[in-house]
Amino acid sequence: MTRSRAACTRGGKWSRTGGSGSSRSGSLGWRTTHARAVPELFPPEVVVTVKALACERPTRVACPLARWSVSELAAEAHRSGLVASISGSTIWRWLHEDAIRPWFHRSWLFPRDPAFATKAGRILDLYERVWEGQPLRADEFVISADEKTSIQARRRCHATQLPRAGTAMRVEHEYQRTGAWAYLAALDVHRARVFGRCEATTGIAPFDRLVAQVMSTPPYHAARRVFWVVDNGSSHQGARASDRLQHHYPNLVLVHGPVHASWLNQIEIYFSMVQRKVLTPNDFDSLAAVQDRLLSFQRHYEAVAKPFEWTFTRRDLAQLLTKLTPDAVAA
Repeated sequence: MTRSRAACTRGGKWSRTGGSGSSRSGSLGWRTTHARAVPELFPPEVVVTVKALACERPTRVACPLARWSVSELAAEAHRSGLVASISGSTIWRWLHEDAIRPWFHRSWLFPRDPAFATKAGRILDLYERVWEGQPLRADEFVISADEKTSIQARRRCHATQLPRAGTAMRVEHEYQRTGAWAYLAALDVHRARVFGRCEATTGIAPFDRLVAQVMSTPPYHAARRVFWVVDNGSSHQGARASDRLQHHYPNLVLVHGPVHASWLNQIEIYFSMVQRKVLTPNDFDSLAAVQDRLLSFQRHYEAVAKPFEWTFTRRDLAQLLTKLTPDAVAA
């Protein structure tokens, strides 16, 4: 097999003794041509070893770091004798091939509910309009509800400067707190209809007022069943909450998700939109201004929104839980 001079451009040395995949005695054209095929200058085992190193904690290789950067990986590969020299851009290319990014991290909550699959599966069925193996009827509805707590009204010490050509919006860092709301909301997941209210605090009474707001409205007041998907917050926790609400609304079925599974609750998607589009940046003169914008956004959302295209199914859930088993995590 033959290679052109451009393909032999040297991006580093893989041998501590100075050997590489190309000769130093090339022409002037060899010296000035930029490389695109740098990985082939290193043996495959070097590439694999660097990728494996990037997937380890730096502390495991006696390095006092919390996360790797490409320059630190290059330095460690040199220090350990794996290569004589290598550039950070070469390592970045190798990692990019497999979407390995050790300099990033994300927080997560490990599923710890022993009935996680059962509880999560019921919610996923409801999103597909199925309950206990039977399709829902036309007069049965699915509501996703929760609370967004501590929404502050922050009055900036100096007026916000609006964006203009070449300059982004500028929001004063210092502010005065003028109070906070708890925003309670309920989403009809199949009709993109939103009910919400601002309360001074969360709790049983505020949540019951949200329920009354929905259940007194057509078509829910006369529905055969209305399923309420909620988390395990204290205002709607356990069988006592189910009994309390069914006492007032016999057609209401409270469906609790697993612990640490808020991502299954579609109202959280709506809350993320509220955070981005309504509350950021937080620049309000008063609590009344916060309430007015939140409730106005509800009306705007209902006018333009469609139901979320929820694609996560029981099959996806089974695959996820299989990957999160202790044996899979250890591997």
